[in-house]
Amino acid sequence: MYREDRDQDRFQNRDAEDVYSKPVRAGKRTYFFDVKSTKGNNDFYLTITESKRRNNPDGSFTFDKHKIFLYKEDFEKFKEGLDEVVEYIRVKCFGGEIPVRPESTENPDEF
Repeated sequence: MYREDRDQDRFQNRDAEDVYSKPVRAGKRTYFFDVKSTKGNNDFYLTITESKRRNNPDGSFTFDKHKIFLYKEDFEKFKEGLDEVVEYIRVKCFGGEIPVRPESTENPDEF
């Protein structure tokens, strides 16, 4: 077993309780914003998971997932940083308005 597998196993088996979840579909990706409570329900944190479907050569599929754990003491700084870089992209890279990508109608079942 690789170290990453043990770490993943440890995170999946911790005593956290799901409180609220908000999935956001964005093209071929889905983002999950999950509020979790610590053991004893005396504290809360946010996990942000990016999930992208990958098609395998044999016709099966898997999901690549990347997860960020965000704790309450970091919420405001994270939000400020995100707002700043999104504004930078909007103004400096796109001249004031971020273009909207058209929805694909070729394979609506594909992520």
